[in-house]
This record gives sequence, structure tokens and C-alpha cells, in this order.
Amino acid sequence: MAVAIEGGDLLPMSRSADGWFEASAAVPDGTLYRYRLADGTMVPDPASRGQAPDVDDASVVHTNDYPWRHRDWTGRPWTDVVLYELHAGVAGGFARIQDDLPRLKTLGITAIELMPVNDFPGRRNWGYDGVLPYAPDSAYGTPDELKALVDAAHGLGIMMFLDVVYNHFGPAGNYLPSYAPGFFRDDVQTPWGPAIDFRRREVRDYFIGNVLMWLMEYRFDGLRFDAVHAIQNQDWVQEMASAVRATVEPGRHVHLVLEHHNAAGHLRNGIDAQWNDDGHNVLHVLLTDEQGGYYADYADGPAGKLARVLAEGWVYQGELSAYLKAPRGEPAADLPPYAHVLFLQNHDQIGNRALGERLTSLASAPTLEAAIALVLLCPQIPMVFMGEETGSRTPFLFFTDHTDDLAIAVREGRRQEFAGFAEFADPERREQIPDPNAMETFENSIPQPGDRGRFEFYQRLIRLRMQHIVPRLKGVVSAGAEALGPKAVRASWRMGDGALLTIVTNLGENAVPYPKPAGSLLFETGGSGPMTAVYLTAPAA
Repeated sequence: MAVAIEGGDLLPMSRSADGWFEASAAVPDGTLYRYRLADGTMVPDPASRGQAPDVDDASVVHTNDYPWRHRDWTGRPWTDVVLYELHAGVAGGFARIQDDLPRLKTLGITAIELMPVNDFPGRRNWGYDGVLPYAPDSAYGTPDELKALVDAAHGLGIMMFLDVVYNHFGPAGNYLPSYAPGFFRDDVQTPWGPAIDFRRREVRDYFIGNVLMWLMEYRFDGLRFDAVHAIQNQDWVQEMASAVRATVEPGRHVHLVLEHHNAAGHLRNGIDAQWNDDGHNVLHVLLTDEQGGYYADYADGPAGKLARVLAEGWVYQGELSAYLKAPRGEPAADLPPYAHVLFLQNHDQIGNRALGERLTSLASAPTLEAAIALVLLCPQIPMVFMGEETGSRTPFLFFTDHTDDLAIAVREGRRQEFAGFAEFADPERREQIPDPNAMETFENSIPQPGDRGRFEFYQRLIRLRMQHIVPRLKGVVSAGAEALGPKAVRASWRMGDGALLTIVTNLGENAVPYPKPAGSLLFETGGSGPMTAVYLTAPAA
């Protein structure tokens, strides 16, 4: 094995006793290089810091010498978080996102979460088909442009989060099996192929190193870990969290968030929060009356299930999920509400629909506004998906940039995925599902503003949250929740300063009477049908 420097030397690599190959050379920033395998195959560096320009091309040497303007930034507490999830490509790349920061600051966003930006095949992808975890994709900009985005956000008091994927590699451009087959298991298969072998020290260190790179070299304030339930060795999560806490500078706020099947144990051991899929799913059922697929788990008594989400965090805490055909979750009532990230929409829940419809196309405006108020003013951590804040009706579609047979397989697989749905039982109807590889599928996913007043609506709610909810979050505990009707719920929390927060939400068209809660009316939306009313008592003397 050797390092092939483009336009230069071929450097033989020596093999150590534990199987590592290494070679050293002094080269300038921007040098292009590849690894040359014993059979002559040229492959990128598996820890490449950048590609020129894509996953099959040469790796690029990038020195970590960005001149940070806000190196003294220490972040913000987790309870300050109002998340905004966005796709870097749809948003126009790192530089364009940086230009949009003042608007998001005005909205009240305190943390931006980028969908995965590590290198994937082609120029368009959600990011979950990545194959080079250490390399920002050149379609979005350079490593220094990504650092400039993080730096500029910090200058405005906005945290930056990044979504990372450690449970699988994408279907194209992954060269690891050709020279490190031991990176993968031969006894466990996942929906994406052989499972990554987290039993191996080298594998564990590879991904921990990636976590620390994003946090230390790029100065991200937090990471969201995709589909952690698909990692076979769950103890890696605690090992990784311990490495982060031991490495990050004292006094700096860094936050770790999981996507998981309600693994409460992780949230008691170094992890800040989990995406609340249960909360989303039951809210979606209440808003749309959809009951297909995994929504069937939430169709029976959804108001009672929403009450449990608000009081205890999750619906499923060990109960059998009919959709998963297995028990789901662990008891979570002891966790603080802010251990859960609550949302009405995200990339998955919109983009995994056949036509990528947003809730603006699926629910009435009064009902949707009532749900928005609940999410933004309850003590869980709220997340907004790009375009929500302007009432966009533009779909967010599944898009890729594969070629040849893989492009055909992805297109046909996508359409076959929905063959079991009555709406797409007719093959001609399935042909109308957008081709993920078509440029117009990507272009049609760019949010276009809809409701002119929606921005001000979100802005007002976030201001109320930051003024009245956030300062009282530390020490908050549930004071109970109950269903008031088929689609109506009342929930209360004793805040950290002793104040009582009560939210009454009705997502049905028919009015539901309820006794006026204690406290002053902080916010109200709706009238005789869909509504949310928020009451707050004075702090305890």
C-alpha cells in the first residue's frame, strides 16, 4: 500500500504490528493525493478532510488554520435551544446560509442544525448516503467556508449543530470494504448492508475521532446522531460521550442529541436529548387523521397519547409497537421535559412521503397554528424545519444524484416502496412519484414563502418562550396531563421557580369546554374550534 501524491511521489506505507499503514511527507495545503492498494486500485483517504471534487476523486490536504474571530465563544445552555433544521444544498450552500443568519436571528432561532454535510456521491443528496465522514461535500463549499459559517453564527449568538451518520455508509463510493473488510460484520445485516463492526477498537476510534473533529476543529456546538438504534454496540454511545466531555474545553457548552427508539438510559449518561418521534407521530395523527404505516401505533386514543408525551416525554416506554413488532422504549417519566426535542415536521417526516407534502397542505391553518403554539411554548425543546416559519407549501422531496444502474434502482425502489399504499396501488399513479435523481426534484424542494404572517407568528411565540419559559426550565417537572376530548389535551408543569405553566390544546374542529386554568393568559390562538391557550402563574413566593 502507498500514498500517491498527484504530480509527485509514490510513498510506500509501512505496516505496523497492529495492522495500521503509515507514511509521512511534508506537503503544502491543497495537495491532492490517493491511497494506492496492492492491486493498483486508487482510493480516497477514509479520513479525507476534503475531495476534489467528489468521492471517487483525489483527497485534498487541508490544514486546520482557520482564523477564528469568535474563538472565545462558549455556546449556550441546552435549555436556550430553539432548533432550526435545514439542508445545506437546498439552502444554497455554506455561504448562502451565512447570508441568511441575520433573518434567522430576527426570527429568534438560537441553534441551527445542518443535515449531514459529509461527502456523498454526486452533487445532490440528503446526506445520509455519505461515505467520507471527515470531508465536507464540495457541493456546499470548502471546509473554510463551513468554518466561516459556524464562526459567523457564533458572532450572532447562534449555536451550530450538525447531523452525523455512524450507522451505515451509502451505496456508492464506499471503498472501505476493498481494503478494510474487518470494518464490517459478516454476521449482522442492516437495511443498508453489513453492519459496521463497533466491537473493534479501530472502528470505535474512527467515529469518536470524527465526533471530536466536528466539535474541536469546526467548533460545532452540538451533534445529532442519526438512527443510533441501528448501531449494534450501544456502549459506544457512552464511550463517545465520555470522550467528548473529557476533550471539550471547561465551560464550553456542547450538546449531544440522538435519534433512537426511546432509549432513556442514554439520556441519563452524558447525552442531552433525543428526537421525540412519538411526539411528532401523535401530533401528526391528530392534525391529519392519517393512520397508515407507523402512524397506526398512535391512532387509538391519540389525545391520551399526546397527554403522555407532554407529561412523561414518550408514548412508548416498553410497550409493544405493532409497527415494529417488538417492544419500544424505556420508562422516561423521570427525565426533564427538555430531554426531548419536539417538532411538527423534519426532513424524514416530510421527505419520506411519496410527494413530500408539508403540513401546510395537510392541515387547516387554525389547527396548524394551535399545534405550532403547543410545540414552541411547552417545556420540551422545539425544532422548526426550514420553510415552516414562512408557511411554505413547497414539498421537501427525497433527492439523490446517482448514475447508471444505481439511479434506476433508486427510482424504481422509491416507487415500489409505496406500492402497498392504496393511493399508489395503480402503477401509473406510482409513475407520478418524483424521480429522486431528476434535477427538478431537488429544485422543487427549495422552500418558497407561503403565509405572509407566519414569520411574525413564529417570531412572537419564540419571544414568549425566551422571556417566560426558558428562564424557568431548570428544575421543571410535570404536574400532570389529561385528555379533554378526542383531540384536546390539558398539560401542566411546575417550573423551576415554582410558577405553574398550563397549556390547553384542541386540534379538533369542535369546541371542547374546559375550566379556566390558574394563572394569567400568556398566549391564545384560535376560537371555537382548534385552539391553544397558555396560562402562567406567578412564581412561588
